[in-house]
Amino acid sequence: MRIQHPPLDGQTPYDKCHGVSGAPDILAVDSRQGRRAFLGLPWSIYHTDPFWVPPLRFEQHMLLSPENPYFEHAEARFWLACRRGRPVGRISAQIDRLHLDHHGDRTGFFGLPAAEDNLETFQALLNTAEGWLQSRGMTHVRGPFNLSVNQECGTLVAGFHAPPMAMMGHDSRYVGHRIEQCGYRAVKDLLAYIIGADFRHSRAMETMIHRTRKRIHTRMIRSASFNEDLEIIRRIFNDAWSLNWGFVPFTPREFEHLGKVLKLLVEARSIRIAEVDGTPSGFMVLLPNLNEAIRDLDGRLLPFGWLKLLWRLKIRHPKTARIPLMGVVRRYHGTLLGAATAYRLIGELQKTALDQDIKTVELSWILDDNIGMRSIIENIGGTPYKTYRIYEKKLQGM
Repeated sequence: MRIQHPPLDGQTPYDKCHGVSGAPDILAVDSRQGRRAFLGLPWSIYHTDPFWVPPLRFEQHMLLSPENPYFEHAEARFWLACRRGRPVGRISAQIDRLHLDHHGDRTGFFGLPAAEDNLETFQALLNTAEGWLQSRGMTHVRGPFNLSVNQECGTLVAGFHAPPMAMMGHDSRYVGHRIEQCGYRAVKDLLAYIIGADFRHSRAMETMIHRTRKRIHTRMIRSASFNEDLEIIRRIFNDAWSLNWGFVPFTPREFEHLGKVLKLLVEARSIRIAEVDGTPSGFMVLLPNLNEAIRDLDGRLLPFGWLKLLWRLKIRHPKTARIPLMGVVRRYHGTLLGAATAYRLIGELQKTALDQDIKTVELSWILDDNIGMRSIIENIGGTPYKTYRIYEKKLQGM
């Protein structure tokens, strides 16, 4: 295996790929042409997969853009694997200073994996990512994270029978096995639950809501003070998740960036804040399933894709949705008020979903050992239908 750097003579990354057998060539990506090839690779890997949803290309370019606020506290590198004159795999490696500060370890990450079903290709890509992380003092590598634990993460290992919801990943069946063959062990499973929007309230849900009705009140996010409410949600999230495995806090700039997406896609009534005794203590967001609306656009909004997307989101409305963000402050974890707050928010957003004629909702992702939240979801009929796995490996010589 050899690492090549981008051509300086105007050729595309494809032109300098020579691998024909054995380990592929590895091309470092740090040019516009290289980024285009890197972002376009999943189309060649997944084009025959009936459940893969082509992501919006502009959104993918934003992910790698220096303007992404993630890069204010992290650095990343990207590589392509080439064989027979064409890219056949990709990977990223990243070091997040917020993670290092919060956890006090020396763990780096890999992400954005996509590759042909070939062990040597996976080995070459992962070895390259590991080498870069090790050269910067990391002792362990964990992934995949695209690019952060607060974005898409995990390799799909169960639930290949359905397309992913918005901001969730999709992989071929062989990916997890190939990663394990490269010396990685499973360290954490992330669960996606599915539930019909017309679920019936359990007796426990109704009892808890009734017993706490005088102490818990909910409201929509306020359009007139959207940014202030967004900061309230960020503080709740960072407190609620602060002791969870792998937690990295959202920065104000990251949440500002996320808020722009929410403001564009989500109605005010789909973002709810719960107050306990007048203090903001929980929140939940219902996100229309963008993947349902873009599935046949091939990732393109021009020339007419944006019109189709606008009509599907604002007029027809998706029939599926996802709850990607939720949290109750740590003070109420494991208490009646905490469970009641979650149930109250779920009940409020159920009404919103039914008003929008949404049929199915995904709640994701949930840590496999988060027994409290899993119990709340399962109590109202939610079923885990997809599993995403995080892997870890100790770097050689460390």
